[in-house]
Amino acid sequence: MPVVIGGKPESTFADPIGLLGDCHRRIENFLSVLVKVAAEAQGRQMSDNQSAAWKTALRYFREAAPKHTADEEESLFPRLRCVALPEARALLARMDALQEDHIRAGQAHNEVDRLGLLWIEKGNLSPEQSACLSAVLGQLSELYRNHIAIEDGEVFPLAAALISAAEREAIGSEMAMRRGLDPIL
Repeated sequence: MPVVIGGKPESTFADPIGLLGDCHRRIENFLSVLVKVAAEAQGRQMSDNQSAAWKTALRYFREAAPKHTADEEESLFPRLRCVALPEARALLARMDALQEDHIRAGQAHNEVDRLGLLWIEKGNLSPEQSACLSAVLGQLSELYRNHIAIEDGEVFPLAAALISAAEREAIGSEMAMRRGLDPIL
């Protein structure tokens, strides 16, 4: 992502909760690219700039987004499930619903990827394919809007308050290792 003067600096693996929130900003950014290009080109031949942005966004959701999902499902959520405080127990149903969202988002992204790669290969989509792509992108936008609001507004602040520094460090190390990076914080 480009540097924004005066903007919040990206978090590091030493702040895994902040890093998860930063990833949400990338998800929103890349999803908006897909929605914008689909609306502008409407299944017709993309410009070079549109094609480059489209390919980058598809690659992000194919390669990086699954790591974010694993960060939540394999590192964050299990630790929150172990916190024996009423505030954490109240979030259990929310976490189950969030995991269902991950499944639905994954299925939708598979369809976007299929149609997106077909569009790149053929140079255009049929009106039906273009309409399907726009519908799936609309569903993803709504899913992410609600999903991210719950995580950013409820789950992440609670995690930051309830999970110990040692556990946050372990989460950061796990996140780094998922990306093939040195887990030293």
